[in-house]
Amino acid sequence: MISAESPPSDYRLLVPRDWFRIDLTHDRWRRQLKTFVDKESQNSGLPAEVAREIWTSLRNTVEVGLGEGALEFFLRTEMSESSESAAPASLLVALALTPKGLAPQAAEFGQVLRRRVGDAAEVDVVTLPAGATVRVRTDATVDYHVRMPGAVGYLHLAFSLPVSGVRSPMGELCDAMAHSLRWV
Repeated sequence: MISAESPPSDYRLLVPRDWFRIDLTHDRWRRQLKTFVDKESQNSGLPAEVAREIWTSLRNTVEVGLGEGALEFFLRTEMSESSESAAPASLLVALALTPKGLAPQAAEFGQVLRRRVGDAAEVDVVTLPAGATVRVRTDATVDYHVRMPGAVGYLHLAFSLPVSGVRSPMGELCDAMAHSLRWV
């Protein structure tokens, strides 16, 4: 375990085995993403145009995430009972580093995010085992901004649950994953 003043060298996060992991630190992420979409669309019998839409949406998510320090992308297919479309639940893990000691306190960062999102989301500061965390919740997304020891930045866990929503068993699972975060 590291002290509150020492920056971590890595993190550990428990993610269920049925979530497909894509390592965004390597150039092969597009091929891995395509493998996921092809496999899931084949298993669910989705039309090719729906699979292309899912691929495009996920690719865009990753490309934006890479510009913001994304490290890993996890996916799990959820089928909507009311339609033929499949929209995967996802977790995008990103790292936002600051010079040592300059990351704002969680309460201060929470106020900035609260002003930024306005009434569009619920913003609160919670304490996870990994430390002070700003949680931003909408009906279908929940983001955890976890302040890193040594005030060297924030680790961002961005969950998207387009089918089940965050107030569901899947949302509770995402909360449990966030609570599993540990610094090493």
